Amino acid sequence: MENMKISDNKYTKNILKGVGISLITTLILLMIFSIFLTYTNISETTINAVIMVITAISILIGSSLGNIKIRKNGLINGAIIGASYIVTIYLISSILNWRFSLSIQSLIMIIVAIIFGVLGGIIGVNKR
Repeated sequence: MENMKISDNKYTKNILKGVGISLITTLILLMIFSIFLTYTNISETTINAVIMVITAISILIGSSLGNIKIRKNGLINGAIIGASYIVTIYLISSILNWRFSLSIQSLIMIIVAIIFGVLGGIIGVNKR
């Protein structure tokens, strides 16, 4: 029983680590993009696509780093990291914007988050 608690704690810690890394990576990449957007002639129509790419890259990085120490269940842990990340982002968005609502773009973002979380989990578990 004691061994199971230690194992559960390790998974929870790695999932939180993966989500945290993903959020920090997102903030850094969004700041870089905002600087480019401000000081260049990049069209504002690219914002949604760039945010989708930044989200995918951030989740991939966070999920792979969060799953390095885990040697099994990379698919599940990666999906949990992707889903936890997107839930965190949507909770923050709904708190900051009272008119927040889910749309088809939100659904696509959720699917992308889970897929890239799974891919990151596979990469992290198999990294040596």
